[in-house]
Amino acid sequence: MKQKLTHYLILLAMVIVVNFFLPRWMPGSPVRTIAGEDVGSLTAEERMGILEAYDLDKPLYQQFLLYLRDLFTLNWGNSYSKRQPIFSLIGSRIGWTVLLAGGNLLISSVVGSLLGVYAAFRRRSKGGAAALVASAAVTSLPPFWVAMILLSVFGVRLGWFPLYGAYSMWGGYTGLAAVLDVLRHLVLPLATMVLTSFMMFFTTARYGALQVLGEDYIRMARMRGIPEKRITRSYVLRNTFIPVFTMVMMDAGYLLSGSVLIETVFSYPGLGTLMQEAVEARDYPLIQYTFLVSSVLTIAALLAADLLHGRVDPRMKEVAELE
Repeated sequence: MKQKLTHYLILLAMVIVVNFFLPRWMPGSPVRTIAGEDVGSLTAEERMGILEAYDLDKPLYQQFLLYLRDLFTLNWGNSYSKRQPIFSLIGSRIGWTVLLAGGNLLISSVVGSLLGVYAAFRRRSKGGAAALVASAAVTSLPPFWVAMILLSVFGVRLGWFPLYGAYSMWGGYTGLAAVLDVLRHLVLPLATMVLTSFMMFFTTARYGALQVLGEDYIRMARMRGIPEKRITRSYVLRNTFIPVFTMVMMDAGYLLSGSVLIETVFSYPGLGTLMQEAVEARDYPLIQYTFLVSSVLTIAALLAADLLHGRVDPRMKEVAELE
């Protein structure tokens, strides 16, 4: 346990360092963003004044020390481009990303696993083959293309769902109406993510179920006359759950990064969209902290997967004890 925590702490320290230097290695200058349209008319003294105001005139090591101080005191300052506190900006966006990416993780894992188990049981039938081919065909499509198709059909042509955003800005909805409005805006981006990401759960569940079905204890259970439903529930699904759980926890570590493209297409106000806006504006502080929050959540999810895996699969607990 201590060794695992040490590894994750080292990884976190590396992320903190990289998050500071990465924006500064990018081409361009933040002065244009800070000064706006008047950047062309600034004198050398005015440019230096802007850099001094944001501590960008200091040596790199001093900027790094200031960055560490602000990081651990949660004094993250203001965004250059949005003129708002960064802590508040991230707080207002991260919930939408967790809703979108978390919903995708839940639905794609359940749907993919059920289809995978079905395909394993029907592997010699047309239905099993059709499920395998259809799943592979759908998930091989580019997410951007799937998003545009869903938008054009269900948003533009049929008008069933909104085209952008996470809620109706001028709707004035409250209570249940507000919840339903959020869900309507969620349908298309969530459907895009599910359609393009459930295949890994499908293949994991199918392979796991095929392995279990080939075991001797399954043959013995059938010879003893145990009902097929009980075999499926107590033997196949339970043992198939272990690799699927591992895949879910690993994918949970990449919740935020996986939604960046979809958020951009649907103008969904999540953390991924905020990252893109920060990079385009060369907004150093906003880039640093959005990437840092994303990385910390990724590390936390992977650590949780490590800690929970031993409880789900007792064999991994024994391996950890031997180590």
